[in-house]
Amino acid sequence: MQFEFIIVNPQAEKYVALIQLNRPKELNALNLQLMGELRDALKELDNNDEVRAIIITGNEKAFAAGADIKQMADKTAIDMMNVDQFSTWDQIKKTKKPIIAAVSGFALGGGCELMMHCDMIVASESARIGQPEIKIGVMPGAGGTQRLTRAVGKALAMEIVLTGKFITADEALRAGLINKVVPNEMYLKEAFSLAKQVVDKSPVAIKLAKESVLAAFNTSLDEGLIFERKNFYLCFASEDQKEGMKAFLEKRAASFTGK
Repeated sequence: MQFEFIIVNPQAEKYVALIQLNRPKELNALNLQLMGELRDALKELDNNDEVRAIIITGNEKAFAAGADIKQMADKTAIDMMNVDQFSTWDQIKKTKKPIIAAVSGFALGGGCELMMHCDMIVASESARIGQPEIKIGVMPGAGGTQRLTRAVGKALAMEIVLTGKFITADEALRAGLINKVVPNEMYLKEAFSLAKQVVDKSPVAIKLAKESVLAAFNTSLDEGLIFERKNFYLCFASEDQKEGMKAFLEKRAASFTGK
């Protein structure tokens, strides 16, 4: 996979793919082409049986410092609707395999929203996270007001969105927005370590479990429990379930194939 604004390694480590945002001079600002490339890469990796988890990262200075303002500054409301820039984000949401964000430096605006689209987040101590769109006369548009509120609660989400303030990695961890904070030189290594803990499990069960957790955000408790139960039963249609339970009874490590 050859792209201009992202670098993709489908086998960065066994079963783990790495996508690196690659507009360093622009602090990885998310222009339309980059997001289109990210969409295409995720779709291909999701269909690759040799990939069981995906890491998205930037560089030490910036995961992504926001959307590309140059592409939007002169647009009208109708222009923005016609461009439909947010449709490219849907593939991130549709990706069945777990996605881990490895974040260092700025994760702002669209960068924060991209980070929150991921399933787990590892951040360096230098990470600065925020939704500063209010400072340029707009507001978050790729899920920032919704995902942030669900993650950290109304009070902190209001403060971040309405003031445009940045929060530190430690503050994000205490608020429940991210999974881990590590020293700057360790954030990508820690993301791979987390991925390794996922990819040795059943790919079938992982996909169904991810789907069930995400369903909790869109359903009532009773509806979510029904959804969860159906996915639990569906696990028993897989060879992985037979192998996993047999290995447990035989006191050996399971060898999952994703079937």
